[in-house]
Amino acid sequence: MTAPTTAVAPSGALKRRTGLLALAAALAGTDLGIKAWAERALPGSPIEGGPLDMELAFNSGVAFSFAADAPAWTVVAVTALITTAVAVVLWRTAATCRRPWGIALAAVLGGALANLIDRAPDGRVTDYLHTGWWPTFNLADVFIVCGGLLLVALSWREDRPGPGAKQNSSTPQ
Repeated sequence: MTAPTTAVAPSGALKRRTGLLALAAALAGTDLGIKAWAERALPGSPIEGGPLDMELAFNSGVAFSFAADAPAWTVVAVTALITTAVAVVLWRTAATCRRPWGIALAAVLGGALANLIDRAPDGRVTDYLHTGWWPTFNLADVFIVCGGLLLVALSWREDRPGPGAKQNSSTPQ
């Protein structure tokens, strides 16, 4: 999967990278702030909100508690490697990718950073969003999933010619 590209002046490359990293940091900070609040406010007193409640839970695994029995250092190391890879892809593509692509990568990076920072001290992630029919999750998970879905959608859309576009003769039909 390659990032759709657009021309950016060399002077704008650093500005664009910095902006996307700042977005990722802001998203991570938002989730970490809510996690800190949830740990103080929610133990023993969940907040009912209709289809989405706030209820404190902890997850020592990754998505859907996968690898919950693995040593904490292994989960932290693997998530740190994945987070670093996303950061590298963001840095390398930010100067030339289209804005939605960069925003999607920043969302994935922000969510991954928040969960990594939360997990590092004790090997578990704080969850606080509860539906009753889905495992409890957090805003960082929402950022990761929405960013990932946007990347998939953008990849799919970019690979298809638009209305009136000419077919490349080397493209299989």
